[in-house]
Amino acid sequence: MTPAINLAKQRNLDYQLYEYIHDSNAPSFGLEAAEKLGVDVTQVFKTLVVMTESGTLAVAILPVHKTLNFKKMAKALSANKVLSCKKVQMAEPKQVERSTGYVLGGVSPLGQKKRLATIIDSSAESQPTIYVSAGRRGLEIELPPLQLASTLKAHFSNIIDD
Repeated sequence: MTPAINLAKQRNLDYQLYEYIHDSNAPSFGLEAAEKLGVDVTQVFKTLVVMTESGTLAVAILPVHKTLNFKKMAKALSANKVLSCKKVQMAEPKQVERSTGYVLGGVSPLGQKKRLATIIDSSAESQPTIYVSAGRRGLEIELPPLQLASTLKAHFSNIIDD
């Protein structure tokens, strides 16, 4: 069990778990997950941790085949009155692991040690379910995006490069 799975159970979320053999040589953990699970990349989302100019951490959840747009992320955090910031950048790996309790490649948006402000890319809203890491490499959790947002007190916004 991971903290993500424990939280999903505790909140009675509508979820399914999927496990696969992780290849440590895979160039992209997210694309590997989509391929091994046999699902479209538009349904598999990665969890990134960013840092604002003031040093505050936040979470971005976006499709694995897309790139986070830092300006859109900063704007989304400010527009939703989540955090006031003008810029974000990727957080250092050690900061990510310390704040979430997960290792890179297995960072789940659920069950993090510290609850961070979270933005989910708006493309998730049109999906009946999405897949995110369940807290370790090779383990994914499928759940409705609205349940994920509600659980995390997250906001939907366009945060990817066009």
